[in-house]
Amino acid sequence: MQSTMMNVKLSMTHFLERAGKLFAPVEIVSRMPDKSLHRTTYGDFHRRSRLLAEALQKAGMRKGDRVATLMWNHYAHFEAYFGIICGGGVLHTLNLRLAPEEIGFIANHAEDRILIVDDVLLPLWEQFRHLTRIEKVVVVPLTGAPVPEGCIDYEAFLGTATGDWDYPDMDEDDPIAMCYTSGTTGRPKGVVYSHRSQVLHTLVLCMPDAVNVSGRDVILPVVPMFHANAWGVPYAACMLGTKMVFPGPHLHPDDLLPLFESEQVTLSCGVPTIWLGMIQILDRAPGRYRFAKDLRLTVGGSAVPEGLIRAFARHGIDVVQGWGMTETSPLATISRPNQLLGDLGDDERFATSAMQGCVLPLVDLRIRDDEGVDQPWDGQAVGEIQVHGPWITGRYHELPVSPDSYTADGWLRTGDVACVSPEGYVRITDRTKDLIKSGGEWISSVDLENAIMGHPAVAEAAVIAVPHPKWAERPLAVVVARAGSAVTAEDLRAHLSGSFAKWAVPDAYVFVDAIPRTSTGKFLKTRLRELYRDWDWTARSA
Repeated sequence: MQSTMMNVKLSMTHFLERAGKLFAPVEIVSRMPDKSLHRTTYGDFHRRSRLLAEALQKAGMRKGDRVATLMWNHYAHFEAYFGIICGGGVLHTLNLRLAPEEIGFIANHAEDRILIVDDVLLPLWEQFRHLTRIEKVVVVPLTGAPVPEGCIDYEAFLGTATGDWDYPDMDEDDPIAMCYTSGTTGRPKGVVYSHRSQVLHTLVLCMPDAVNVSGRDVILPVVPMFHANAWGVPYAACMLGTKMVFPGPHLHPDDLLPLFESEQVTLSCGVPTIWLGMIQILDRAPGRYRFAKDLRLTVGGSAVPEGLIRAFARHGIDVVQGWGMTETSPLATISRPNQLLGDLGDDERFATSAMQGCVLPLVDLRIRDDEGVDQPWDGQAVGEIQVHGPWITGRYHELPVSPDSYTADGWLRTGDVACVSPEGYVRITDRTKDLIKSGGEWISSVDLENAIMGHPAVAEAAVIAVPHPKWAERPLAVVVARAGSAVTAEDLRAHLSGSFAKWAVPDAYVFVDAIPRTSTGKFLKTRLRELYRDWDWTARSA
């Protein structure tokens, strides 16, 4: 017996056509470099994305060719997301926060042939162009400045297309986009996504028990469009015709908060760094902004302190935490209370929200110890998170499959250490490389960081292992105090003593103005370990 279902290929072209047919009047808003607002619609987005696809083909883009973008979040980047893909090319978003040499390495390794770049980012392009194989440069004139000789104006480039064009034949397993990992443990590695992987990821992302995206939402993606597919938000918005509000290069909370209010944003997504700065402003001036009543924030990139979730709740804003990686497209788990948890009180609800959450449908997750033994889901046993699913990468671009990255049966080794509750809630305790082993006992840097950031005088905290003459390693806390607040090492020891065993509480504290970060906003612990590896243990704090 055979199925009677049609064999229809999953494709991003369906999302683009759906947006043009059903949602043409819906707005797409972009904040420009001069802070003015550019307004367009899904009707224009559909038309211009198709023109871009045709223009790229006329310029020599062949199926599977990589087209790089070096752009902030705005309408033209949204067009590039679909124009490149639907023309048969592979969208390669370059991370503009990396060092120029690293961007050049990535563009060269990916064999990018065409670059679409914001005019405000041309100076950055000039710093790494000599390292690439890029043949043609298309400049988006955000400021109106003249386009340099040898480049082509984006609008003129669209003008080379006729509009009398149709999509090339594409298979659902064809490559459509690629991102590179942040390279915190070596050279960045490329992950290549397919139509099929991203369509399935998009469908699950929009579920009520996932991010819960609706066409009635107004989405402001603070997460850069060059970071892990902007967490899949552009694809979801196009599929549903959701109004988009792009912040451009203006990502300071002082710029974002008025935009949240004026456009009545209902959903935003970004790393904890953004929200830590924002909550300080809201706490200083409660009631200053009139947000949409159902505003909610999706947070990922690093663990979210429970105190931050509680702080936003006091302003009527829900914070939903997710976990994933470039390798997982990126969403793999989401932290929403499910039916097994029943009616939770506030303490239980906030504690659950501070976990990384339940694994999403179609993704399988397990935790294994160093000997490769599966650990029970009892909320206590810990092991490395390993995942398997249709939007999980099975290898890295142009690299052999390594046992450091994959198990013998093909599961991705994430490097994150976690326990899982009987209800299926993942709680990450550390990265494998960030665990602290002191006197034979394991100490979680994540647990310590979250607890320290729960102190009312602390804005941020990172905990690292520092060599110790007696205990092999001891935790050292690097702390940023809240503006206008003072905190001491003794204050923090007292704060932690009720929740942690004495041997787990850091002996040493460093108070700094800022903690170094990766290009994606995570704490750069490799740099911290370099700075403090020769810590003088004759003093308990500094």
